[in-house]
Amino acid sequence: MNTAVNQGETIVFWICGFFAVLGALGLIFSKKAVHSALWMALTMISLAVLYVANQAPFLGMVQIVVYTGAVMMLFLFVLMVVGVDSSDSLIETVKGQRIAAILLGLGLAILLIWGIGSSMTNVGPGSLDDANSVDGGNVQGIAHLIFTTYLVPFEVTSALLITAALGAMVLAHRERWLPKPTQSEMSKARFAGAVHPGNLPAPGVYARHNAVDTPALLPDGSVSDISIPGPLKARGDVRPVDHMEMDEITSIDEGSQS
Repeated sequence: MNTAVNQGETIVFWICGFFAVLGALGLIFSKKAVHSALWMALTMISLAVLYVANQAPFLGMVQIVVYTGAVMMLFLFVLMVVGVDSSDSLIETVKGQRIAAILLGLGLAILLIWGIGSSMTNVGPGSLDDANSVDGGNVQGIAHLIFTTYLVPFEVTSALLITAALGAMVLAHRERWLPKPTQSEMSKARFAGAVHPGNLPAPGVYARHNAVDTPALLPDGSVSDISIPGPLKARGDVRPVDHMEMDEITSIDEGSQS
């Protein structure tokens, strides 16, 4: 029974580990910020499955609901709405930030190597079931550690998240230098500066066909160029107007009216 369980855990580890590393590499090497956010979501979901496989269901659900479902999707929606130009990332707005990023990255790598090494060497007796049963369950054990041993790091992390949220609000805030124009002002500006302030004539108006490539005809029979979309005119896909046919239709209409 234990052999089957260990084989299942091994398969889940290698599959989720592969996708986690793949998402991390995609995050680093993606040229678009939206794609990087999606790769990050893949890594987070893979880590959540690994948590559940290691008998930590609370961490797995928190990883999916809080980080992947809330935080990461919020970043993704902000990137999609605001947009990030690739040229912006090449501009160093704060001096020395690249050196600080390199040093912090090296420090993080050292901490990761130290943590993984200590976890592999200092393996205590017992299993995960024994560790979870100390405080009555996985959730109770996490609560006990957070509010006793790791209380200060927990509070510092919460303060850091609040500071990051406030900083994001400050960076996203834009001061309005001019008052917002009213509806009356926009209407006057539209009629004062526009060549055609009203609605454009729809294709097919006063024409025999109502297709989008058929130009509208004015009451005098002339063609209205502004009724055809620009891409169709650029490709030369405008339907020609048969003026002789239109004259015949006009004469028939006039005869029926008289």
